Amino acid sequence: MKLLIVSQYFHPESFRITTLSQDLAERGDSVTVLTGQPNYPSGQIADGYRAWSFRRERLGNVEIIRIPLYPRKNGAAVHLALNYLSFVVAGILFAPWMLRRQRFDAIFVYAISPLLQALPAIWLKWIKRAKLIVWVQDLWPDALKETGFVKNRFLLDATAVVVKYIYRLSDSVLVQSDGFVEPVARLCPRDKIAVFPNSAEAVFLRDGLADPCPISSLDEGFNIVFAGNLGTVQALPTVLDAAELLREHTDLRIFLVGTGALAQQLREEIVRRDLKNVIMAGHFPIEQMPAILARASALLVTLKDAALGRYTVPSKIQAYLAVGRPIIAALNGEGARVVDAAQAGLSCPSENASMLADRILRLYRMSAQERDTLGRNGKAFFKKHYDQSVLNDWLTQHIGALNRP
Repeated sequence: MKLLIVSQYFHPESFRITTLSQDLAERGDSVTVLTGQPNYPSGQIADGYRAWSFRRERLGNVEIIRIPLYPRKNGAAVHLALNYLSFVVAGILFAPWMLRRQRFDAIFVYAISPLLQALPAIWLKWIKRAKLIVWVQDLWPDALKETGFVKNRFLLDATAVVVKYIYRLSDSVLVQSDGFVEPVARLCPRDKIAVFPNSAEAVFLRDGLADPCPISSLDEGFNIVFAGNLGTVQALPTVLDAAELLREHTDLRIFLVGTGALAQQLREEIVRRDLKNVIMAGHFPIEQMPAILARASALLVTLKDAALGRYTVPSKIQAYLAVGRPIIAALNGEGARVVDAAQAGLSCPSENASMLADRILRLYRMSAQERDTLGRNGKAFFKKHYDQSVLNDWLTQHIGALNRP
C-alpha cells in the first residue's frame, strides 16, 4: 500500500500519528507524510528548521515532506489563525509540486484542529486519483464555539459548510470514539463513518521502571500524576479544590506534569492557598514520561463539564492504560466509560471536587495488590482495543476495501 498522510503536526512534535505511520512503514507499506515545520507546543520553529522553507527527511522508513508554516508563537488567536491558514495555503500551492512524481492508493488526513488541513488533501485526491480518508480528532465547528475561539454566528455557520464539504468529498470519515459518531453524522452520511480509536505513542509500551525517573520524590508516599496540557479544558481548578480537601493526608501528593496556558496561574494559586500537596513538576520530553507514569500510585485525567468532553476519549487515557497504572477519571461520557469498561480505575463526574477527593481516597486506601490489579486490567484492555498493530491491521483492510471496485 502506498499511503500519503497529511498532518500539520508530526515528529519531533509529540502526536500519535507518528507511531501510526512508523508501524505502517515497518510492516512494508510505503508511507509519505506531508507536514509543516515543527513548532508545537513552544510556538517557535524548532532548532534546525526554518518557517519559510521546504525540506525532505526520513524517520526510519517514513518519508517526510515539510512545507512552509507560520509558527503559533504565543498562541494568540491571530497567530493560530495564520498558523492554520499557512498550512492550508502552502499545501494547496506547493504539495502537488513536492509530490509530483509519486502515486498513492490513499490519502489519510490526521484531522486534529484545524479540520481545514483536509483542504489540501482534497486537492491532492483529485490530482492523484486516490481515496481520501479523514480521521476526525476534534469536532468542528463545535470545538470553535465551545472554546470561544470563534463567537461570530456567521463564521461558525461558514465553518460548518466547509466541514460538510470536506466530509462530502471524503471516501471515508473515521472518528476517534463511539461518542463522535452522532455529532459527525449531523454533517456527514452515516454510512461513511467508522470508529478508529487512538493508540498510544510507542514509547509508552516499554517498561518505564527500567529507566531513571527525573522526579525522584515519586518514590515516596502516595503520588497521583496528571500528565499533559495544563489548559482551560482540563478543569485543573477542580484538582486544586480536591487537594485542599485532602490536606490532612500528608503522604498524599498530586503532581502536575506538563505546561500550558494555565501553568503560571496554577503556580500562583498553589502558593496563595498554601497547597503543599500539589507539585508543579514541569515539562519533560516524552521519552522520560514512561518512567514518571510507571512510578505513580495513580494517574489522573480531568476535563471540564462541557458537551464536547462527553464525546471525547482524551488521548492520555490510552497512554495511561498502556503503562499499567490505576486511573482516576474525573470526566463525563466516553472517557469515563472506557476507564470503567476496562476496570482500570475509578471515575467521577467532571468538576466535582468532593467526588474527586473521594475517588482519590478510595484508591489511597486500597492495598497495593488491588491497585496493581486495576493497572493490569488497563494494560490488557489496551492490548485488546488500542494496540497500534491491531488498529493498523484494520486500517489496511479498510483502505483495501475502499479501493476495490
